[in-house]
Amino acid sequence: MNESAENKKNNETLVKTVVVVGGGIAGWLTAGRLAAKHKANTEKGLKVILVESPTIPAIGVGEGTWPTMRSTLIALGISETDFIRECDASFKQGAKFAKWVDGNEGDFYYHPLVLPQGYGQAEVAAHWLARQGQEGVGSFSHEVCFQEAICEQGLAPKTIRTAEFSDVANYAYHLDSGKFAVFLQKHCTNKLGVTHILDDVTAINTAENNDIASVSTNNNKDICGDLFVDCTGFSSLLLGKHYQVPFKSCSDVLFIDTALAVQVPYDNEDSPIASHTISTGQEAGWIWDIGLQHRRGVGYVYSSKYSTEEQARAVLADYVGDNISSLPIRKIPIVSGYRETFWKNNCVAVGLSAGFLEPLEASALVMVELAAQMISEQLPQSRGIMNVVAKRFNETTHYRWQRIIDFLKLHYVLSKRNEPFWVDNRAKETIPESLQDLMDLWEYRSPADCDFTSNNEVFPAASYQYVLYGMGFKSDYSHAPYILDDIDFADYQFSKNKKLIDTAVSTLPTNRELLNKIKTFGFSTI
Repeated sequence: MNESAENKKNNETLVKTVVVVGGGIAGWLTAGRLAAKHKANTEKGLKVILVESPTIPAIGVGEGTWPTMRSTLIALGISETDFIRECDASFKQGAKFAKWVDGNEGDFYYHPLVLPQGYGQAEVAAHWLARQGQEGVGSFSHEVCFQEAICEQGLAPKTIRTAEFSDVANYAYHLDSGKFAVFLQKHCTNKLGVTHILDDVTAINTAENNDIASVSTNNNKDICGDLFVDCTGFSSLLLGKHYQVPFKSCSDVLFIDTALAVQVPYDNEDSPIASHTISTGQEAGWIWDIGLQHRRGVGYVYSSKYSTEEQARAVLADYVGDNISSLPIRKIPIVSGYRETFWKNNCVAVGLSAGFLEPLEASALVMVELAAQMISEQLPQSRGIMNVVAKRFNETTHYRWQRIIDFLKLHYVLSKRNEPFWVDNRAKETIPESLQDLMDLWEYRSPADCDFTSNNEVFPAASYQYVLYGMGFKSDYSHAPYILDDIDFADYQFSKNKKLIDTAVSTLPTNRELLNKIKTFGFSTI
């Protein structure tokens, strides 16, 4: 067969089988999304195979999610009650950043998950800035969003009478990543028709057009497929090692390179469960603190350029307390960056195979969700159009990684801490031009949707408002004083927010109270 005939044959090949190499949350979420969308549990549906090594342990990072996880669970046909019961999950209503501005006690701000009052209708931020220093005026997030008050009192985002996936306040989850992976595996194999093969991949076999034709395994011979999804973690067995796709480091922008993680038990079974991620700034990085039902996940991420491991362990011990001596601590290297290409030939990377950044805004799992969703929704029906889908996927994913890096860097740029780690993070040469351009604009107005023209944005303009004004940034509206003319509208929004706070704190249960009721009664599915 001549080359043109061979190419024509390849282009006409239908995508009937997808092989996901690697398990964990990335592998099972991707397999589940594909199986649910393309009816893998039916005779005519797509065949989805997941090949998972029995000898390689999961990294186990990523206990924080975004509200998108609710849509993902719905798409997979998963009950919220079952998910919460089996994955040690709790509710997350945003993040509290402590000691990020000046490092002193009382220094904190929130990035909640509810949009500011009046968002998109008027520049309420301008009115808040104009009222700074007035008696009774609180932080930006407190004045424009009722969720900060909920979080400060440890309250849940809904009641037991609220239907599954519905809310009083927008929410995401904290979860046990190991339990979630097992939960997904059971659901995908029992309900969605995913074929699970527990075996080590020993070789990757290439077709004449440089596509992957099959992967060889120890005990299951060659496993053939039309599309291969690389979920092999940091090793990136298919995209990185087989196709030699380079890794693009962003360590010149984000300095964190090491994590020390520990699981901390509660003092007793009635201990409060924080309904937000707590991020506390430290001399050479920051500590995350995530509350699950039966334990806390705590970790110190730092830069080894500014701290020794011994110093970092002392910082973590000081935060956790005396009982840390009896708890195992995991050291996890962090290489911040992403692959220069995510979809090459008939291979696409998802999860750590594609890239990884410090867990500052829980970007790891949402990037898995977004990738799995896009692959399932735009799955090419034949090899002939795969390159079109791959190009679109690469452009979209590149854009998302770059925007996440910008947003994470923003937290460091606005800090006023004076330790070398923080000072160097503010150096001009470490700030991406795209972020600096936006900050120049925001000197004269608040972030707005018009600043982000893509439909693939990861963080809305509201998120930038919460971080900017939470960290003391001032937009100068003196050039446009008319912005403050709609004072009646602003007054109404501030007043409405106060009423929402009063209602929420008087009606919502604590996070633990609601989780206990879910374990006993479950949510209504209506």
